[in-house]
Parts: sequence; C-alpha cells; structure tokens
Amino acid sequence: MENAVPATAQTLFRLGSLSKPLTAIGAMELWEAGKLDLNAPVRKYCPTFPDKGVVITTRELLGHLSGVRHYHSESIEDPEVSNIAHFDDPIQGGLRFFKNDPLLSKPGTQFHYSTQGYTVVGCAIEGASKQKYVDYMRQNVFLPNGMTQTVVDDRYAIIPGRTQFYQKDKSGKVVNAEFLDSSYKIPGGGWLSNAEDMARFEVALLANRLVKQSTLDLNSGGQQGTSTNLLIAPESKSAVVVLINMENVSADRLSKQLLQIVLQNGIPSTQQ
Repeated sequence: MENAVPATAQTLFRLGSLSKPLTAIGAMELWEAGKLDLNAPVRKYCPTFPDKGVVITTRELLGHLSGVRHYHSESIEDPEVSNIAHFDDPIQGGLRFFKNDPLLSKPGTQFHYSTQGYTVVGCAIEGASKQKYVDYMRQNVFLPNGMTQTVVDDRYAIIPGRTQFYQKDKSGKVVNAEFLDSSYKIPGGGWLSNAEDMARFEVALLANRLVKQSTLDLNSGGQQGTSTNLLIAPESKSAVVVLINMENVSADRLSKQLLQIVLQNGIPSTQQ
C-alpha cells in the first residue's frame, strides 16, 4: 500500500502461526530418521528447559498438551506479543521468556495453545539433529522441497521482497503495524514465506515427500501485520494458502472460499 507495489507470488509475508506446521514437519522427519523419540522426556534433547517435576514430551508439545503457557495475553499491550528485543539465538533467547514459569496443567491432560511450547520443540530439534534450528529447517525441510525463499523474519536485515505490514486503528484507518521482533519465537511464529514456497510445501505434504505419513489439519495464524491460513484436502490432492499483510482480516474465510472453488471447478488455468 504505502509504496504502491502490488503483491506477487514471490512477495514475502509473515507466516505467523503457520510457522508451527513447518516446525512440526521438521520434528517428524527426525522421528522418522530415529533421531527424535517423541515420547521421551524433552529434556533429553533440550536440557536448558528446566525440570518441572513431571515428564514433558515432544509429542505433547507438538499437540499443545504440555502445559507450557502461551503469551500472557493476546493484547498488543503484552510485552511478549509486542516484543522489541532481538535475539541472535532464537531458541535460547526465546526460552528465557517462559522457561521458569509454572505449567498450566499436568502434561497430557489439557489443551493449551502455546506458541512458546514450539520454542521448546525447536530446542528439541537442535538437540536431536546436532544443528541450529534455523539451519536444520533450511537444509532438511525447505531446500529439498524447493522452498528457497522462506527465511527468518529478521526485522533488522534487508530482505528483498518482504512486504510492509499493516493494521487498522480504532477508527478503522489502515496504519503501519506495531513494531515486532519475532526472533524469540521463530519455531512458532517467526518465519517469512510466500505463495510459491508455501504451495511447494503443500505439494510436498500431499506427495508424502516431507514425511511418509502425515496427519494434515487446518492451521491458521496471525500477528502484527499479518493474517494467514493453510487448508489441505488430501482426498482430492488440493490445497490453498492465503497470506495477507494486515492483521485481523479473515484469511480463514477466504481460504475456505478458494478451496471450495478449487474443489468444485478445478484449479484455474494460468494461461492467457
């Protein structure tokens, strides 16, 4: 909007919580390789996450059943939601936000959606793979499937193709989004990607190239200056991804409408 530059299939958007299925696939690839035991105590792979007196597993973290909290609130006033601190180590920096807090419930007993829990998954990936989380994801999930444009949302780096981010103020006027440094939550909400790369991700899932057997669920995400959604219909080998550079708009509704069009009419031709 501000620069009057139209979005294209190569424009990079914040994925928000669509970062979570990327991280989950990274973990499942390690499980298939026999390097990550989903039912083992996560501290086997992430010893910097403190002992809570009960066993927490990677499986529980992936399913939001670990008891690890989310943000304190979803309000922009929450210093975690509007974090401005930058961390060169996104895993250890991210753990600092919550690792000493009590669990919300006994692991395995209650569902508590948790972006913070996915930082612990990222830590487990590092321990199991012996690589930094970002390096592992790029080398094992993204590049083998042609996702060459998916990168970390580094607010201080010059990233060609990254969109500007917007939100609406109380009067409904479109303004620039609040500043956000996502370096503390890369596994759960800190990746940038575009329509091309996310389509490649969906194709790889449908072709079972990422993992041999996948449980494919709807996933959506949102944060400052972004609304996203990913839908997959495995029975028809169809998928839709919606990336919007404004928060609090209905990416969910639009993605459902687009998927319905695809299922009813097939994929529109790009030929002129």
